[in-house]
Amino acid sequence: MKSLFYVSYVPMWLQIFYVSYVPMWLQIPPQKTSMNKILILSILSLFARITLAQQSSWVRINQLGYLPNSVKVAVWVSKEHDEIKEFGLYDAFSKKRVFHSVKIKSFGKYAAFESSARLDFSEFRKSGMYFIKSGNAISPNFRINADVYDGTADFILRYMRQQRSGYNPFLKDSCHKQDGFIVYHPDPKKDSTHLDVSGGWHDASDYLQYVTTSANAAFQLLFAYQQNPEVYGDEHDAWGNKGKNNIPDILDEAKWGIDWLLKMNPGKNEMYNQLADDRDHKGMRLPNHDKVQYAGNQGLARPVYFVTGKPQGFKYKNRTTGVASTAGKYASTFALASQVLRKFYPGYADQLIPKAIDAYEFGKQFPGVCQTAPGGAPYFYEEDNWVDDMELAATQLYAIKAPGNYYQEAASLGRQEPQTPWMGADTARHYQWYPFLNLGHFYMSNNTGDSEKYSATFKEFMRQGIEKVYLRGKNNPFQNGIPFVWCSNNYVSAMITQIMLYQKVSGTKAYDDMLAALRDWLFGCNPWGAGMIGGLPEDGVSPHDPHSSLAHLNHYKLDGGLVDGPVYGSIWKGLIGITLYQPDEFAAFQSNLVVYHDDYGDYSTNEPTMDGTASLSYLLASLENEGTKENVLKNLTKEEGAIVRMNKKEKKIYLTFTGHTFNDGGELIAKVLKKHQVKANFFFTGDFYRNPAFKGTILQLIKDQHYLGGHSDKHLLYVPWENRDSLLVSKEDFLKDLSDNYTELAKFGIKREKSYAFMPPYEWYNSTISDWCKEQNITLVNYTGGTSSNADYTTPEMKNYVSSDRIYQKIMDYEVKNAGGLNGFILLSHVGTDPARTDKFYYKLDKLISTLKKKGYTFGTF
Repeated sequence: MKSLFYVSYVPMWLQIFYVSYVPMWLQIPPQKTSMNKILILSILSLFARITLAQQSSWVRINQLGYLPNSVKVAVWVSKEHDEIKEFGLYDAFSKKRVFHSVKIKSFGKYAAFESSARLDFSEFRKSGMYFIKSGNAISPNFRINADVYDGTADFILRYMRQQRSGYNPFLKDSCHKQDGFIVYHPDPKKDSTHLDVSGGWHDASDYLQYVTTSANAAFQLLFAYQQNPEVYGDEHDAWGNKGKNNIPDILDEAKWGIDWLLKMNPGKNEMYNQLADDRDHKGMRLPNHDKVQYAGNQGLARPVYFVTGKPQGFKYKNRTTGVASTAGKYASTFALASQVLRKFYPGYADQLIPKAIDAYEFGKQFPGVCQTAPGGAPYFYEEDNWVDDMELAATQLYAIKAPGNYYQEAASLGRQEPQTPWMGADTARHYQWYPFLNLGHFYMSNNTGDSEKYSATFKEFMRQGIEKVYLRGKNNPFQNGIPFVWCSNNYVSAMITQIMLYQKVSGTKAYDDMLAALRDWLFGCNPWGAGMIGGLPEDGVSPHDPHSSLAHLNHYKLDGGLVDGPVYGSIWKGLIGITLYQPDEFAAFQSNLVVYHDDYGDYSTNEPTMDGTASLSYLLASLENEGTKENVLKNLTKEEGAIVRMNKKEKKIYLTFTGHTFNDGGELIAKVLKKHQVKANFFFTGDFYRNPAFKGTILQLIKDQHYLGGHSDKHLLYVPWENRDSLLVSKEDFLKDLSDNYTELAKFGIKREKSYAFMPPYEWYNSTISDWCKEQNITLVNYTGGTSSNADYTTPEMKNYVSSDRIYQKIMDYEVKNAGGLNGFILLSHVGTDPARTDKFYYKLDKLISTLKKKGYTFGTF
């Protein structure tokens, strides 16, 4: 954790140089003393000036890392007219070169660079932490591992919860409860009357809300779950607060959006398209402190725009021609929700079906686009296509077997727009072709049996759209053919999704290189070396100063939010009201072609959006799922990012022991294990490894080939018992504690890469500790709960004392009473306990192993 001083007062451009380029021996942990403030600033300023003057080339990588079997390409860029012939991959800890290659493709000048090249190391598949060196350029450290995308699909939901209106779980407060009052209603008796439309999501860093983006976001969340249900966890309730409710969090989030859509579509042919308008832009404030008044007699209620099918706005007007684009979005989302939510809300799902049918029929009556309404500024969502929305709706009505010719209608609509028009184009107006991909084409391509009549046609439509973007990008080093218009990152996400879906329906790996390049672009393999998603990875270069009231006013982290992304230099120069408030840390990488800023003053490139974030759901879920399939450790159970149970389908137990101060049972445990020819897992602290009295036990365990790992150096409590979301150690303290532990392991000849599993002290941690371990290529593990085996440390005077007989019986009872028994259990006890406990559980070990063997269990190590 950086100190408050470091985050608040050191400019971001200095922080980036500090983290990325300052040698470790100069990286002094920031303190709150004046002397250290001066020292840090002096070192940073000096080193930044030296670096700016000397560095002329860089290696850009995916900061999150690479799956072992995926395409892996870095990009080398230089300010000089230069050429490279080779590059090396180096182990981040030993600094030894582990891979050498001449597989380089040069591209020459691009954006701010005079020279560029792609460095392909796909054939290297060994898991670990590495960096790339080519010439004088060295990349940041990155990981290759099957778990690099673990948890990312749920991670982005943090931002979605931050965007909630009505009740906001992030702020633990309510906002916009008075919404709204009707405008543009054709019935004068209803115009200006109250309509309860509180809820849903704020669109971006302002507090406007649109059906256009909200319906698409809800559909994207539902779609991601439909395609990859196994990756999603349950850590929050329906309100977004911490606490399980036996429903995947992504569906809680999707339903929050759908509930709002139902309020915005209260009756047949009564639809609303928008809540609030750009009069909202009255400066930065938190949503629960919003004081903007739209009308003197409406309190804090905001206008809710009735769908008329005609242009709307006051100083500026949109170009609305019908209702089909909005009606189609309602219909498709309601229909998909009726399928996906049925398992959890059957009655709710039934109610959605007639709503979907009515919305679709309304769209058929009034074809055309329903654009959002501008007010005092000329900016609005200029959606010019609608057949894609109606096609998608028809595919979903066909899927729920609604009466009608929906399959044929979907085919007819889809043929009217074979590719979404932005694909292959150099530019587009703001949200002109929205959504940015047509998922209806995927559903038409994925039909089988009697319903595959049009499958080949729609697969070809998908391929043609991809090919157009490929041709635009094939001659630049980042292989990015996306037009750099407003919200370019949303286009990147859409194209990644389309490639993944095309590969799924075609059964090929076509466009795999392009897919990898666009994926890596979002995580830092771009001209700026900057990730585009808040907090992914936490310590990489990702948005730290986004255009957001939450971040700017209260320094809240916007974890998971996808920022708009790079725009053409010509667009940026012509926008109204943009001011950079900090030195541009990416100044050396800006160009007339394209710019990107991590500065809250730049709403065009650095504003996170709700729908853009939701659009990441499918691709992150798919990548996470792919990693799970690659991982030899499958069917794992995780909590806060740590493995708490191994493969539940395998009748194997992982006997595990920890040690810090005591070792009275070590010799006996080793003998019992040897007697039964069973291997076990031992996690010791640095103090345990240092203790000369324990050396004999350690050597015996090594000789018997048990797994030995780390348990911290000093047995520090990383996380307070009463507040798991906070920390008691800084990152610097944690890394030192971890490193010192592994230093002691190394003295026994145990290499770090052979001891990848780490058990936290006190078996207590949080997701941040898990993330910090991942960054070090360490896997956090913890015991499986339910048996009280870990209570063998308790003494009779403790309130939570559990006798050894009781522990043994609880293990046996759990095995009998629970489905799956003890399959995959990490069964934890201790190699020694306080002398006050004379009832040692390790005396039961012989009986325990014998009984479990008779029940058919085997025993494993990490």
